[in-house]
Amino acid sequence: MAAIAAASVVTLSKAGLKNVPPSLAFAIQAVLILLVSWGTVVWEGLLPEIGKVDRRSWLFLIGAGVLAAASSLLSFRALSLGNASRVSPLTNVSLVFAVVLAALFLKEKLTWQIMVGAALMAGGAILIAVGEPDEKAEAQQKNGRPETGTTIYEANPNA
Repeated sequence: MAAIAAASVVTLSKAGLKNVPPSLAFAIQAVLILLVSWGTVVWEGLLPEIGKVDRRSWLFLIGAGVLAAASSLLSFRALSLGNASRVSPLTNVSLVFAVVLAALFLKEKLTWQIMVGAALMAGGAILIAVGEPDEKAEAQQKNGRPETGTTIYEANPNA
């Protein structure tokens, strides 16, 4: 379900970026994420638990939050520049990096299945990255924006 939701997010985000700058689109989604996440905490009665979070956990969670925000912002920028079918697999090479980082820093065991799966993911991303772009789609875009017409965020809109 999480994978289907993530795929839907990419598709809807790409559609929403047509006339919206990537950083604004990210900010809109971030507000909704904030409302849903804290709403869930309140709904589950976990708000008093915030005082029980130790300092080390705070540091890890804040660091992860900063990196998650940077990752999302960079993903929005990439989506504004390219096709979702090419950008999403490339940004999801993070799964390969997660396997490596988990082994190095969390001392998780790498089985041959995990290593082969990570290699297949990396190989698939490379195949997509070096594949021939759709020239028709590429011709319609300029820096992630439609080639013709005015968007709401152009500095010098066409009159």
